[in-house]
Amino acid sequence: MLTGLLFTSLALANAAAASLQIVPGATWTAEGTNKHIQAHGGGIIEVDSVYYWAGENHTDGSAFQSINCYSSTNLVEWTLVGELLSLQSSGDLGPDRVVERPKIIYNDNTSQYVMWLHIDDSSYAEAKTGVATSSSVCGTYDYLGSFQPLGHQSRDIGLYKDDNGTAYLLSEDRPNGLRIDRLTDDYLNVSYTTHLFPEHYEAPALYKQDGVYFMFGSQLTGWSANDNKYTTSTDLNGTWSDWSDFATAGTDTYDSQTTFVMQVGDSVMYMGDRWISTNLMASTYIWLPLTLDGTNATLTDSSNWIPSLDGTWSSGGDETDPEAESSSNVLSNGATVISCSGCSGSESVGWIGGPDNGTLEFRDVSSDASTTTTIQVRFENGDSSQRFATVTVNGKSQILAFLPSDNGNTPATSVLNAQLESGEDNVITFSAYEEGYAGPDIDRLLVPDE
Repeated sequence: MLTGLLFTSLALANAAAASLQIVPGATWTAEGTNKHIQAHGGGIIEVDSVYYWAGENHTDGSAFQSINCYSSTNLVEWTLVGELLSLQSSGDLGPDRVVERPKIIYNDNTSQYVMWLHIDDSSYAEAKTGVATSSSVCGTYDYLGSFQPLGHQSRDIGLYKDDNGTAYLLSEDRPNGLRIDRLTDDYLNVSYTTHLFPEHYEAPALYKQDGVYFMFGSQLTGWSANDNKYTTSTDLNGTWSDWSDFATAGTDTYDSQTTFVMQVGDSVMYMGDRWISTNLMASTYIWLPLTLDGTNATLTDSSNWIPSLDGTWSSGGDETDPEAESSSNVLSNGATVISCSGCSGSESVGWIGGPDNGTLEFRDVSSDASTTTTIQVRFENGDSSQRFATVTVNGKSQILAFLPSDNGNTPATSVLNAQLESGEDNVITFSAYEEGYAGPDIDRLLVPDE
């Protein structure tokens, strides 16, 4: 009987999460901050069915501010837990320092979580690694210091823990190539170089499936995206295949750079960064399904997709697309229809929020969903900073962030995860975040049919 109840509970939980979607390149608002997630160049570690995502905070530019940690049980809804490393008055973690690419693995022998990072000065002249430890995956880390591993330069880094517990540092050594360095048993140092690729690749990520190691990496083009490559081998010390594209050639890996590769249920997920070099805060995340078959890797481009924590990913499905300027909607307190050359109907609704609390109410939103569902909000924001709005769905409110968009040329997307009711009576309202704050111009919604 208990087994049956447990199965029913799990089935209901999976059904409730079935419509939650990953929308690559969108604004992802975090609980606890109500702002776009700041976890760039990061990686994910799963502990007791909870996912922890650690990455770089670029709220105020490129210099080090903190390494943030977010948690999620479904890979879609994320909550800020706290800072793993914080800005110090001086030293490696001081002002104007470079602290990048945090990756975390767990050492079973020492019961410590070990984080490795790229540590540098603002001119990238030091090329060092840093190490930090904690007894808690998303707690405060003790920073142990920095060094050049085995005396070699190290810039973009990755970590990999093999099935037998042996761990490796993946390190871009600019004079020599890309290194796979074996870590010491406590994971705090490097013992020797397992393999050196003479080719120059950065942003490395290593994954193994059915005895085949897949190494992914980016070409050296600075902040600009390129066609990332991969190579395979059945032995880390052995012969590796020629580097090849895993995304469609000429797409610049769908305008992203590799940061991490991980298993999700029966699928594999690619994690990439879409860097905005002129405004790093606005950089977004490109997470896509990655198919590994034998020694072949293929990245699937998708505007939205549904991850499965115990099965295989699926596409987002059909959607309705109610327009903001529709006559069935209610505009009040100064919100008004404005011209928008890039919008789907050449119009949008502006003057949302602000001192008058301009309000847009979508009425009669139709969906067969009766669960928490991912709705895409198409919007424009001509500022260089985030805008915000209070979004109320069927009486329940949340704050949604909206990153800078393409200045009126192409509407951007913000992700809204909210409870819908089956039928045609859903009401979604956009209003002021706080008095005086201007909200985005809303183009339309994309609402899953089911």
